[in-house]
This record gives sequence, structure tokens and C-alpha cells, in this order.
Amino acid sequence: MRLGVDLGGTKIEILALGEGGKVLLRERVPTPQTVYDDTMRAIAGLVHAAEAKLGRRGTLGIAIPGTISPLTGLVKNANSTRLIGHPLDKDLGQALARTVRVANDANCFALSEASDGAAAGKDIVFGIIAGTGVGGGVCIGGRVLTGAHAIAGEWGHNPLPSPTQEEFAAQPSCYCGKKGCIEAWCSGPAFAAEFARRTGRKLIAAEIADAARNGDSDAQAALERLHDRFARAIASLVNVLDPDAIVLGGGLSNIDTLYTELPPRVERYAFTPQGKTAILKNQHGDSSGVRGAAWLWSEAEAAQAQ
Repeated sequence: MRLGVDLGGTKIEILALGEGGKVLLRERVPTPQTVYDDTMRAIAGLVHAAEAKLGRRGTLGIAIPGTISPLTGLVKNANSTRLIGHPLDKDLGQALARTVRVANDANCFALSEASDGAAAGKDIVFGIIAGTGVGGGVCIGGRVLTGAHAIAGEWGHNPLPSPTQEEFAAQPSCYCGKKGCIEAWCSGPAFAAEFARRTGRKLIAAEIADAARNGDSDAQAALERLHDRFARAIASLVNVLDPDAIVLGGGLSNIDTLYTELPPRVERYAFTPQGKTAILKNQHGDSSGVRGAAWLWSEAEAAQAQ
């Protein structure tokens, strides 16, 4: 049995996978908004309860909104700041008496969709989570690519490619401390904030997409800008990685026009593609992170660990 835990800012979810990826159990609890130790206790409690209910022990993978630094062994780059500076994998391993694998939630998303999701059977898969932020994860040959600094796939903090004069002058600030990041242009909040600046109307991303579909000219113009910026950003990673498939997740992945508008634009902006890049909607939705966490252990490894 393989257990996956998705540690989010508002909820902690656990999933148990049996043979062949069969879902045996799925439960979630609110994420404690207090101190690090309370989060550790909540995760350990979920694991103990799941194993008691199913009557067996499992391997454990954790998806987090950050990563473990290869240099220090401590969590870094986490927007759940209470995790930063702690050896989460070691602390949980000690509490649960087993090896715990921890990976960035975007990496887990990519692994899930490459394993048995929208990009199953594809060799090189880039997973994009476009919602509150813009994250990325790389999966090659069914394995997550972590990188020397554990930041492989963090393409959302590259500058927006080929900015127009207007974009170059605007350069919105990003939480990372830089300006003009892809995330600062293409995340859901960034999309909504620019729409509000231009129109004085406060709508969330989904509402802007709905308004565009219903003929609202302001919303249509905003969506056109998003299509073009997103396509430029994706073309840059196609030039570097040349993935077999790109899978979209997060709130913006529900904007249907992305799947028709992005491929021909990416083809135009990228170096020499001979055909449209496959840009796919995720298959597992908000379960992709927790499924990918479970997939951090192969079925064979899980059987051996019993």
C-alpha cells in the first residue's frame, strides 16, 4: 500500500493506493494554522488512522508547497511559511518510524498525470499549476526531475518572455522579490488584478472567462492578453525541454479556451516545432497532488517495504 499526503495551506489530504493504483481511502482535515509541530501531529494522526482503518502499513510520500533543500535538508520556498527551516521528511520519518519522501506539489502533480493521468505513457511531461501562483514540475521516464537546487520546473519565476513596451513598463512585482515574473502576469490573482486596473471591475479569473464567453469586450481583451502571455511563457520551456505533453492544473486550467488558443500560439513563438505542442487538461483534478505523493514510491518498492 502506498500513502500520499498533500499538505496544503487550508487542508491536509491523505490517499491510500492499493495494487494497480486502486484508491482504498481518501480523507482530509483542515491544516492547523498554528505552529509547525501541530502540522506534524495532524499528518501523523492521518497516517495512523488510515493504517488502522485499512489494517496495513504503507509507504509514505508528501506533497508540499515548497521543497527540501539538498544543501541544508530543510524546507525552503514554501508559501506555508511555518514549514520553512524544518527537516520535515526527517521529523515525520522519526514520528512514523519509516522513510518519508517529500516533493514539491507541482512535481507531484506532474508525476500523477504522467503516471496514470492525462499524459500517461508520455516520456517527458511538464506539469503547470496555474492558480494562486504559477508552478511547474518535470517528469521524465516516469520519474520526477528535482535538480541540483531542488527547483527544477520553477519556471513561473522566470521573466515573462518578449514583453511588449506596455508590459516592460508595467513590470508587476512578484512575492519572490523580483518583477515581471510569469507568475506576476499569468496567475489567477494577477489576471484578475490587471482586469480590475483596466476596467474598475472586480471579477475573479473564472468570472472573467465566463464574461468573455458571453460577449463582454473587456473580458475578451483580457483573455486575449492571457492567451498571448501564457503562450510566450510556454514556448520558452518548449525550447528548453521539448516535452511530449504539457498538462495544466490549478484554477486557470478550467478556462476551456486555453486548450484551443495555446497550441497554435506556442507553435508560432517556439523555435522550430513541427506540429502543435500537446497541451492537456489534467485528468485527476485536485487529486493530482496527493496521487503524485503516493506515486513517489513505485508499486514494487511499496511491496518490498511491507
